[in-house]
Amino acid sequence: MIKWILYVVMACVVGGTWMIYLNSGSAIKEKTEEVRKLQEIGDPDGKITALESVIQTLSGQQTFNGILLAIVTAGVIGVFFVLHILPNCVQRVTHAIYDSSEMVDRDFMHDARSLMAQGDYQGAIEAFREAAKADPLNRLPWVEIAKIYKSHLGDPGSAVKTIRLALESQEWEVNDAAYFLFRLAELYDEVEGNRPAAVAIMQQVIDQFPMTRHSANANHKLHDWGMDKYLGANNQG
Repeated sequence: MIKWILYVVMACVVGGTWMIYLNSGSAIKEKTEEVRKLQEIGDPDGKITALESVIQTLSGQQTFNGILLAIVTAGVIGVFFVLHILPNCVQRVTHAIYDSSEMVDRDFMHDARSLMAQGDYQGAIEAFREAAKADPLNRLPWVEIAKIYKSHLGDPGSAVKTIRLALESQEWEVNDAAYFLFRLAELYDEVEGNRPAAVAIMQQVIDQFPMTRHSANANHKLHDWGMDKYLGANNQG
């Protein structure tokens, strides 16, 4: 509502400025015509000088009104640009950047979650795999597939294979790669009871990402598992 009131006010200002500008032009034209007629018939009363002075004054006013009109029009255009054109441009750029991932979340990810809710876990796995293909830098589909295998299908071996396949599928950012390695270690230790394999993966994190929070977390995990001797032996080797 306030926006439309602003538009009405701006329209009135622009319209009023145009009227003043046009009226000054009409007055100049009228006075100029009077001077022409007096020049044709003579000027016994000496009115031409006064009329020329009025014309000069009106011309100055018209010039000022023209400048004012240009300023007001530019201001209206600027307000319109800021309120309408600029947001539309920003929206288009934003959509151009994020539409791909939004489409993935709206289509494949949404379908996968719907299938999970219906208990169609194999269908959900396929949908998550399609999501991974459509958005290769998104680790979430891989994580969800591993969760389905582990929690719903009772198949931790396939969960392990899923995480390994994700790790090998491309060059991940450090945070993503470390995340996958930690999940893999958890699967080996908590589900398969294969702590040596989990320890080896934690050591891989330490070696692969030294001087990072991931390395520190891996050291902490090994300490919790009572693997300090293992760490010491590896560091000596």
